[in-house]
Amino acid sequence: MEVRRWNGDEAAPLDLLLLADPSQTYIEDYLQRGQCFIAEMDNQLIGVFVLLQTRPGTVELANIAVKETEHGKGIGKQLVMYAIQIAKSSGYKSIEVGTGNSSIGQLALYQKCGFRITGIERDYFIRNYNEEIMENNIQCRDMIRLALDLQN
Repeated sequence: MEVRRWNGDEAAPLDLLLLADPSQTYIEDYLQRGQCFIAEMDNQLIGVFVLLQTRPGTVELANIAVKETEHGKGIGKQLVMYAIQIAKSSGYKSIEVGTGNSSIGQLALYQKCGFRITGIERDYFIRNYNEEIMENNIQCRDMIRLALDLQN
């Protein structure tokens, strides 16, 4: 797998980004403000993530997605670890991520990568998304916030 920074001149990897965030409006916003990285294998796009500075010393993993046919192969974990390395080498003190209360697999993944839960934004998805989001037969309502201290 090869990971490289997305070149803004090429088509945005919207199909993948929409797997993790159903709002094209939000995606277009953080693509403008953040850094997008794409993962390729055999010249095929298999993964993507976006890093977005939220305040001095802090970067957010704003979106991370793996092509559905590639799930279960450890690519998501590799991408999270790659994002952590980029954040560290860029001098950030912490990296944050937010995911839905219904995103059971993602919650486990982030914690396996060292993230700790820092808070819950109640009804975030109800307030910010027009359509109901269902995942794992659970309504996605709350944003679970996690963070990793990069100074260790």
